[in-house]
Amino acid sequence: MDKYFKITERCSTVGREVRGGVVTFFTMAYIIVLNPLILGFVQDGDGKLLGGSAPGNLAAIAAGTALVAGLITILMGVVANFPLALATGLGLNAFVAVSIATKMTWADAMGLVVMEGILILVLVLTGFREAVFHAVPAQLKIAISVGIGLFIALIGFVDAGFVRRMPDAAQSTVPVQLGNGGSLQGWPVVVFVIGLVLVVALWVRNVKGAILISIVVTTIIAIVVEAIGGFGQGGAKNPTGWGLTVPSLPDKVFEAPHFGTLGEFNLLGSFDQVGLVAVVLLVFTLMLADFFDTMGTMTAIGAEAGLLDEDGVPPNTQRILVVDSLAAVAGGAGGVSSNTSYIESAAGVGEGARTGLASVVTGVLFLLAIFISPLVKVIPSEAAVPALVLVGFLMMQQVRGIAWDDVEIAIPAFLTIVLMPFTYSITVGIGAGFLSYVLIKLVRGHARGIHPLMWGISAMFVLYFAIHPLTELLT
Repeated sequence: MDKYFKITERCSTVGREVRGGVVTFFTMAYIIVLNPLILGFVQDGDGKLLGGSAPGNLAAIAAGTALVAGLITILMGVVANFPLALATGLGLNAFVAVSIATKMTWADAMGLVVMEGILILVLVLTGFREAVFHAVPAQLKIAISVGIGLFIALIGFVDAGFVRRMPDAAQSTVPVQLGNGGSLQGWPVVVFVIGLVLVVALWVRNVKGAILISIVVTTIIAIVVEAIGGFGQGGAKNPTGWGLTVPSLPDKVFEAPHFGTLGEFNLLGSFDQVGLVAVVLLVFTLMLADFFDTMGTMTAIGAEAGLLDEDGVPPNTQRILVVDSLAAVAGGAGGVSSNTSYIESAAGVGEGARTGLASVVTGVLFLLAIFISPLVKVIPSEAAVPALVLVGFLMMQQVRGIAWDDVEIAIPAFLTIVLMPFTYSITVGIGAGFLSYVLIKLVRGHARGIHPLMWGISAMFVLYFAIHPLTELLT
């Protein structure tokens, strides 16, 4: 096993890999609960719900989400030997639910997801996707890692309720605020703060398993707090409640799974529903988001793990991209939306993961979660996301590798870094960085220094940012 996964070669141990895999699972297990809530209540073009039964057969969506994530993450570990976990992509699933499924049947929508995955797989096998990755300047890749670090830190603060959207954000000049009404309120936020203090304290003391220990201890504290206070589910009506999962001891540990979404896809049915032009635009949007999200994520994970070469390229890039493409296909075929790489994997890397063994551990835990979902649901996001804040700090340290006195790279790097958290999108940050890089090179008369593929990528991003008016015009 050591030889296959290169554990010693990458200066790791089996214990670190196991801990890293467990931590990654804990930080992204929320998708098992959240994906059904995003997909399960949206009616398709025929007025039907995903899974065929009200309310959207949430248990079947949860089981399918865990199954596909588990199998694909294990595949990433075994084939690509990279500490990267995959699951249904947030943002992608909302796009599929709101912008695609409402225009056709759920089976047709999932068929589009399968189609998108197949097309990306073709781009990988022809070498195009890897060629694009190599065409990106090394310092822009660093900026992508730093931007993702800020992004996941913001995700951690928002998911914990430490940072919240202003209630009147449409009228206010300030889009976000501290806690509820400008102050921290409610014990769930206190639990997050305790978890953050604990993980930082353990980390600076070089305690092995710092992140995992903090998640377990904070979860226990959360269970006690909920048992005493009974805060319940959060939301607009109860801003001091728990963000997603209410921590309490489950009545049962095991639960029989239902797989009502598996195989529910129609590959070509969308053409009859919305026409060729609309299908092309929808697939293009899915492809571009999937294409560059993964590029940014694997760069960030590789940088944090110290696995990148001198050109900022992770090992086994081709294999990583192949598995990621298959994840999109599997997500559509499983009826749970496109699966993609998760930046939460950085939490496992922060715990010491350096090889694919960590991904195998994460994948196995996803498969076990199919049967022990009541136990998984005990862990609230407030206990898991302090790890994201710490990892955001670790990834931010790479900013020193950017030449801030060179405007040709500094401005694109700056836009890449700030727009990821400001727009809540990795793809938007990458797109803004690429476009500004090409524009500044062109304006300064250095067009010859632009890699030919960067021109094509920039043109694609122009289409991406203009997708809404183009859709309105052409359909």
